[in-house]
Amino acid sequence: MFRVIETFSGIGSQAKALTRIGKPFEIVNTADWDINAILAYCLIHKGKIDINKYAEISDEDVTNFLKGLSLSSDGKKPMSDETFRRMPMHLKRRLYAAIKETRNMVSITDVMGSDIPDNIDLFTYSFPCQDLSLCGCWHGNKSGIARDAHNRSGMLWEVERILLEMNEMGKELPRFLLMENVTNILSKPHAADFGDWKATLENLGYYNKIYRLNAQNFGIPQKRERAYMISILCKNNAETIAQVEKYFEEHNLEKDEATRLKQRNLRLKDILCLDYDDVPRYKEEADASKPNDTPSRRKIWEDNELLYDGKEIRDIVVNTVTTKQDRNPNSGLIIYKNRARGKTKWRYLTPRECFKLMGFDESDFDRIISDNPMVTKNRYLYSTEKLIKLAGNSIVVDVLEAIFRQIMDINEKILGERK
Repeated sequence: MFRVIETFSGIGSQAKALTRIGKPFEIVNTADWDINAILAYCLIHKGKIDINKYAEISDEDVTNFLKGLSLSSDGKKPMSDETFRRMPMHLKRRLYAAIKETRNMVSITDVMGSDIPDNIDLFTYSFPCQDLSLCGCWHGNKSGIARDAHNRSGMLWEVERILLEMNEMGKELPRFLLMENVTNILSKPHAADFGDWKATLENLGYYNKIYRLNAQNFGIPQKRERAYMISILCKNNAETIAQVEKYFEEHNLEKDEATRLKQRNLRLKDILCLDYDDVPRYKEEADASKPNDTPSRRKIWEDNELLYDGKEIRDIVVNTVTTKQDRNPNSGLIIYKNRARGKTKWRYLTPRECFKLMGFDESDFDRIISDNPMVTKNRYLYSTEKLIKLAGNSIVVDVLEAIFRQIMDINEKILGERK
């Protein structure tokens, strides 16, 4: 059984990719502090959240348990006491159940080396990219992953802390680590800090393989290039390192067309949900993705690619799915005339379409929206904007699938599976 810990787990693209591969695996723990991601992960990977399973736990005990955790309502900052107080009890109970069902360790800052179980094969970490991205640089944020920056991308050093604590305790380190982040982490401004991180891993006995991979080369019609680093615990064994190096020379995902051909080959026509007459939920989602006709939206119309002109879907690859579609630039526009007063003649990608562009199935999306709790009298937890943010913060499943196949291959053929 391939044992995995997902940190910064989001909606679980790692678990989804491992499921697609079809080999036995176990998600031993997850770690994410965003309540929206925690609940969505559970709905996608565990099914409907059963609060009745924890009916014997009192409201007071549920509240005290959650109060003891570092939770966030937006994935950016800790939840305020007032926001937690106003959270309805039924939502607190759902959150309690989701954390228990997914064995979520919540904030990476609260995870200790002693919390990591033995015999972990893979530890994944996809820490926040905001302080590394080019967009952040344009807004004057150049702190990157500096140790003393104390920013969100600096969460990388929490992973270092956990591994060093494990090592100091004499605990067995995970066999494989997988990092995912924006490619700007490989750029010159961040070279010293990233080199510091790679040196730490090498000192712990890891061999590092870095990839720059684009989703459009793995069967997904999205221009999304990301940096991935596979770290393999070779324990400085020269023979093992030589075998691993030879493996990557022969199976380089940046060049290996044979590996890519194993992937799905989706096109934009497989992504867009335009059958409004036969599928009412498609029309509801399209309506919610149609903005007001304002000067800024007219500028968006002028500057962005048209994916569907009302008659034909273009056979193109869309721009990166980000955490927000109502922005310039975005992933593209779709002609949609529902004659709503004051609205544009076009719409953005719907959350469902964004999930599909991240490699998830429609059934995954349906599990979330079919169990969308009310948080106030007139508001559901998952708005269109929140759902798109969940997709934009995720990792393309199909790319991870190719990487995990390599990791499992190396585990079986070079390291040898655990007895």
